[in-house]
Amino acid sequence: MLRRLHSEQPDSFAFTAANLAWTETQIAKYPEGRQASAVIPILWRAQEQEGWLSQPALEAVGDLLGMDYIRVLEVASFYFMFQLQPVGGIAHVQVCGTTTCMICGAEDLIGICREVIAAHPHELSADGNFSWEEVECLGACTNAPMVQVGKDFYEDLTGERFREILAALARGEVPTPGPQNGRYAAEPLSGLTSLKDFESGRDQYNASAALATGLGDTIKRIQGDEVPILKPRAKATATPQAKAKPAKSAPVAKAAAPVASAQAGKKPKMLKAAKKAGADDLKNIKGVGPALEKLLNEMGVWHFDQIANWDADEIAWVDQNLVGFKGRVSRDNWIEQAKILAIGGETEFSKRVSKGDVY
Repeated sequence: MLRRLHSEQPDSFAFTAANLAWTETQIAKYPEGRQASAVIPILWRAQEQEGWLSQPALEAVGDLLGMDYIRVLEVASFYFMFQLQPVGGIAHVQVCGTTTCMICGAEDLIGICREVIAAHPHELSADGNFSWEEVECLGACTNAPMVQVGKDFYEDLTGERFREILAALARGEVPTPGPQNGRYAAEPLSGLTSLKDFESGRDQYNASAALATGLGDTIKRIQGDEVPILKPRAKATATPQAKAKPAKSAPVAKAAAPVASAQAGKKPKMLKAAKKAGADDLKNIKGVGPALEKLLNEMGVWHFDQIANWDADEIAWVDQNLVGFKGRVSRDNWIEQAKILAIGGETEFSKRVSKGDVY
């Protein structure tokens, strides 16, 4: 299936403050220079925030990770869990159409989607609240047929029950996920044949349905502030050795308080606006996309020669104060690139930009 960007795109995308902080915890999991390894979870968080992945969202992820936009699009278009078109404001319904579900009635569920939601997959309902698609096996074959809505499965469906679920969702309700025919989990339809003592002592719902019911968020998308944001994992240190007791005559010196990272280095000279000749296109520097260029301009950085003249302390300051892009100056070697561009030269990356090869 050919997957393209949607024909209608929003003007912009920006992570919420909480989600942006969350992305930093993901990037911190990987060694310096390997931030692109976080692309899948960060794309997923962008989709959770907006419901689908727009071109501005893909570009924002590329800027965040220092990736060419085409590389981000390659990932998003390869994995079918990523939606490249708008989805229903209330729910996007994924109907399993693989063998077991198809034998057990998936075609009826697809027919109801065509009737109640829209005639074609990935098409919004008239009110914009729903969309649907047929997907490959979702791994609930024992409970076929089934659909996935948001984070949860609705299993053992009949056409009548499926209509009721869609109607409930339209009213703003969240139907209890899991089996819809009274079955507890994936035991035989005739009832338990072993471990029968378990039946009398079990909870009302199986663990998955109980968690979803307790949270009440089957169709709620992640915004980033639902749970405390995990701190980045601390870097590994050498195995501690047994500490020798200090001699009485040699008191242990008190360690100096660490300097806050945001104060590291020295702030370089900034400009209030670009020079009369106009701002340089900072996107010719590898690792700088539209969002990062805008941030640099807001900070007072407009020209290649500004960057080319930064010393080590100034580099350290900028690296620490590029909110959402920390460490980018050193990681992508901006100084050497800027020195070449400042005198009218070209780098391999700027040549690609000139040819239009950088998406």
